Amino acid sequence: MKEIKVEATIENLAKVFTFLQESLDKCDMPPKVKRQIKLCVEEVYMNITHYAYKPEVGCAKIGVDVVGGDEQSRVIISFADEGKPYDPLKRDDPDLELGLDERPIGGLGIYLVKTTMDNVAYEHKDGQNVLTIEKDFEKKNG
Repeated sequence: MKEIKVEATIENLAKVFTFLQESLDKCDMPPKVKRQIKLCVEEVYMNITHYAYKPEVGCAKIGVDVVGGDEQSRVIISFADEGKPYDPLKRDDPDLELGLDERPIGGLGIYLVKTTMDNVAYEHKDGQNVLTIEKDFEKKNG
């Protein structure tokens, strides 16, 4: 697994995207899947920057691994931070039937991650929040 460790700030999102792009460019991945992964990475990373350490700033470690064969592969992306313990998967999914004025603020981003990725898992271990997202894809030329 290839990893990057950055100070969890909004300004470092560009570094995270560059790292992600370098990792995904080595795959024969459909553009739609890349867009989905990038959107989910942005959502998870921005949640770390906004909530994990507030009012302080800490680090985030992002790992990317691509596994698979000639036709089918899986991207595994992990996020680790030493912020406040928080399992975003325990949050109730938003009620999308409610109007915008009736719906509580928050929760749509992690809902998007849960419904876009093929697997999402959280654990708190060794003093770290670790969120792992996985996406299966068929190779473009597979």
